Amino acid sequence: MVKQHMSAGWTLTVRHLYIIILLFVYQLLWGFFLYRIIDGIVMPLLRRYPGSGMPASASRLYLYEAEFQLMKTDLIHPYLWTFACLIALRMVLTPILNAGLFHSLHHATTDTGTRFMQGVRRAWLPVTALYWTESLLALAPGYWLLPRAFDIALAASSRADIIRQLLPGACAWFAWGILLHLLFLAMQFGAASGTGIFKGLWQSAKRFLPYAAISLLMWGIGAFAGLLVTSASLLWAGFLAVLLHQAYHFVRTMIKVWTVATQFDCLHHKRT
Repeated sequence: MVKQHMSAGWTLTVRHLYIIILLFVYQLLWGFFLYRIIDGIVMPLLRRYPGSGMPASASRLYLYEAEFQLMKTDLIHPYLWTFACLIALRMVLTPILNAGLFHSLHHATTDTGTRFMQGVRRAWLPVTALYWTESLLALAPGYWLLPRAFDIALAASSRADIIRQLLPGACAWFAWGILLHLLFLAMQFGAASGTGIFKGLWQSAKRFLPYAAISLLMWGIGAFAGLLVTSASLLWAGFLAVLLHQAYHFVRTMIKVWTVATQFDCLHHKRT
């Protein structure tokens, strides 16, 4: 059954090649502009850092000056506003693209073909609302966990003690995020396909074990592919490594679409 879902998901993925290219360009542009912004902020600071030949007091003076400028001046405010605007833009664009993809996955199983733009027009609002709700609920535990983690880091006597105390909370937060993602993804499928968010939620609850298992499997495939590319880049230094690393961004986008298509098939195929 797992092979059948993966095979059906791959068939859907191939039918959405133009959407994969669109998502790849979106990720490429996002990464480029984010890199340029961070590079423009970090590089001027690194140029002022004392070299290896300078005394240790110069490094301490650099850190004291940086702390003063961050805490006592408004130097960081423009950068914070820039990153806030970038995050807000991504929070708007990502669910809009998802709405088109999810709607198209539903219609790709019929004779009408793919309908990406129709999905954007019809489903962008509910998918965006669900995406934002998921993000808020996923970040909510940080309101309690992050201050506690900060206190533990200050009071702990060793790094191992910090890890031992923080690991249970971090694992629970991670599991909470995975659970939310699976449930809200099913609801976004329902909203984009027109069947309704509650029907999507019911389908995810009714088929949760195979749905979660196949999701973890697909995520594992993506992580394994990333590990292979990273290892190859370390072993094959030079132009080939650069070419492989750039090509992987397209492969990663395709794996993400394949994962979503496989999850969709697991929830909606009649054989299940």
